[in-house]
Amino acid sequence: MIEDILSENIVLLVAALFVIIVIFKGVRIVSQSEKHVVERFGRLHSVLGPGINFVVPFLDVVRHKISILERQLPTASQDAITKDNVLVQVDTSVFYRITEPEKTVYRIRDVDGAITTTVAGIVRAQIGKMDLDEVQANRAHLIETIKNSVEDAVDDWGIEVTRAEILDVNLDQQTRQAMLQQLNAERARRAQVTEAEGQKRAVELHADAELYEAEQQAKARRISADAEAYATQVVAQAIKENGIEAAQYQVALKQVEALNALGNGDGKQTIVLPASALEAFGDAFKLLKGGS
Repeated sequence: MIEDILSENIVLLVAALFVIIVIFKGVRIVSQSEKHVVERFGRLHSVLGPGINFVVPFLDVVRHKISILERQLPTASQDAITKDNVLVQVDTSVFYRITEPEKTVYRIRDVDGAITTTVAGIVRAQIGKMDLDEVQANRAHLIETIKNSVEDAVDDWGIEVTRAEILDVNLDQQTRQAMLQQLNAERARRAQVTEAEGQKRAVELHADAELYEAEQQAKARRISADAEAYATQVVAQAIKENGIEAAQYQVALKQVEALNALGNGDGKQTIVLPASALEAFGDAFKLLKGGS
């Protein structure tokens, strides 16, 4: 009787244990950052996404646990030759994530190595199409081209390339020295051009100043000529209207001005006047007196 009870308890215990094992084997909890690849009889059966999943115990086996987080490949350096035959060393870095684990685990063995090799080949091919100046100036365009090319190459591996970066483009020492000499020569040329342009501008300003001075002098002479012409016109008009008296008045005025100029001397000069001049001055004073 006791043996029967023990046998029944053992059977129940084994059954309970079996049920626990079945539940444990049949329920799979996948974290948010992973996907699980399930095989049945050695072949791909399904891919388990994040959350609770159910599989057939003892038949379905989780063979691969793949992280779907974004990954960064180690910085890689590769030599490349530009279109103008300059040897450069390019440092690149690629970011990617696995989107279809079933392709990644069954189509490629070393994902990181494969992507690194692919990037190196694409970088060499793209830089070989460009001159060194274009590589330096169009780095953003080169990065975009490399990213698109890598995406096309790894599409069959279930991988998405999220970002590609060119960290640095290094030159050998001889090329650096040649570029430095070229840069110094370009700076010297620009300095000479600037100096020449400054001298040219100075000459132009000097010429403009001389032209302005000449124009002002011509303008002053024109104004003086216009004034004299106007004065002559006034005198002619006065003679026309008043006759000979107006002319004699102007002559007498000039004679008086001349006499005043002689009288304003330093007192050491001697003035000798003919009798006819004295008579002329007398007539002038009369005319001035009469005109006033």
